[in-house]
Amino acid sequence: MKEKNKTVSEDKEIELTNGMLIVVEQRGVVIKATVKSNGDVVTSKVPLNIRKKALNQGKEILHNNGDFKVVEKGFVPKVPENLVMDMAFVHSSYQYKPKDLIINELKWKYLMRNIYRGKNILLTGMSGSGKTKSAFSAANTLNRCFFYINLGATQDPRATLIGNTHYSKEKGTYFSPSKFVEAIQTEDAVILLDELSRAHPEAWNILMTILDEDQRYLRLDESEGQREIKVAKGVSFIATANVGSEYTSTRVFDRALSDRFKTVEMDLLTEDEEVELLTMLYPDVDTKTIKAIAKIADETRKNIQLESPDFSTCVSTRMTVEIGEIVKDGFKLTEAMEVCVLPFYDNTGGAASERHFVKQLIQKSIPVDEDDKDLMNAKKEEETDGKISSDNPFQ
Repeated sequence: MKEKNKTVSEDKEIELTNGMLIVVEQRGVVIKATVKSNGDVVTSKVPLNIRKKALNQGKEILHNNGDFKVVEKGFVPKVPENLVMDMAFVHSSYQYKPKDLIINELKWKYLMRNIYRGKNILLTGMSGSGKTKSAFSAANTLNRCFFYINLGATQDPRATLIGNTHYSKEKGTYFSPSKFVEAIQTEDAVILLDELSRAHPEAWNILMTILDEDQRYLRLDESEGQREIKVAKGVSFIATANVGSEYTSTRVFDRALSDRFKTVEMDLLTEDEEVELLTMLYPDVDTKTIKAIAKIADETRKNIQLESPDFSTCVSTRMTVEIGEIVKDGFKLTEAMEVCVLPFYDNTGGAASERHFVKQLIQKSIPVDEDDKDLMNAKKEEETDGKISSDNPFQ
């Protein structure tokens, strides 16, 4: 049956851009085509034979210079070299997001918009939730120069952010500016201030004028003449901060500092999203194992959100990726859990400890074809330490 002409008139004003991904679906007798990033209908612009091919093969369509190519779902097109980086690009940028980064579309676009506008961004979330990867990926998609400054690891904020005074026989006493000074003078740069919540308060004081939209300068106190360095045009600062009671080395932000940022909260992945990511990264690992890893992580994440959680922390995506890699290298899932997960949980209290609860969770979630019935020695611990608490949520 032929498609009705009236169904293809609705998209005549929409312009197809290079690198655009298009998805198809059957709607009655019509194979409808829509732009993946925003849902605009472009049925009349895509040849029927291409739409049929994509529909029958369960694939998507890539547009470039008037040509259409059927590609695998999840395909990430390269950003065209001649593409103008403007707000229109920002709104269509979700299709260029790396496949191995799972982030809400709105938050990705908001992050991209703030970088494009040269804003200061604070990415908050638990360790392993993708803060650093999101910052790097967004900067790379916008083709921006990227600088990484680890504020949580430095004990000398002035040396890291300003520089050092040195002495040599040839030069005498001279000032050597830091990498950060170079970064802020690079137009349109993206500067990642990693672990700002762990930084020394002196680092916060130095950053105050730099992050202020009305000032945007750094005073080089150690240099000759104490000159001021202006932040170059288009520079965007992205800071990361871990949140949660388990991060004991973090500091409470000064309100004046936090007000200088646009905040983006990074979400932990859902169980389905975790399965999607691990399946993509480790296609040779069997599905049952992938689902078990995701389930264990999801259970710990749900538990720590309870009013009276049994765990002090959860299994992060960084941990699940490491577990998947170890399993891919031939280790059992229980062995991977033992080295990647258990060290993060306190063993004090034996059968009443949070580590024992985690062992029980792993025992319950593990595929049945593992060769040891008491995989994590959970039953042995119960016999040794006596009756387990009736409050254990994993029994």
